[in-house]
Amino acid sequence: MKIKLFLFFSLFLQLSWGQSILGKWKTIDDISGKEKGIVEIFEYKNKIYGRIVDIFEADKKHLKCEKCEGEDKNKPILGMNIIKGMKKKEDVYEGGKIVDPKNGKSYHCKITPEGKDKLIVRGYIGITLFGRSQTWIRHK
Repeated sequence: MKIKLFLFFSLFLQLSWGQSILGKWKTIDDISGKEKGIVEIFEYKNKIYGRIVDIFEADKKHLKCEKCEGEDKNKPILGMNIIKGMKKKEDVYEGGKIVDPKNGKSYHCKITPEGKDKLIVRGYIGITLFGRSQTWIRHK
């Protein structure tokens, strides 16, 4: 009886908390529509981060973030944390930053899950109206 109660309670918690964004996600360029790489989203000290774990274009795997500022300056893009300090607020994740390794700029970030296998990742300046969104698909 205790096992059935535990399983029911576990299932209830999973359904009430919604789908987790943790895991590996295939990034899709919002301009070209091409698959660019894989970002692994993980939790560290109750905040959400995302690190580039694969780049699909072989000639770009060795690149460094020359235009980045601060601690990311001249670090390899492969392995870089590009999502930093996100927190869940209701059904979205926000309050953190996302770095665009192409131009080295940092933006406010909002991540909205759409089902269990799709994320809308928006980088913006000031308010969400001034930004760009990418669709990321869960990597299997």
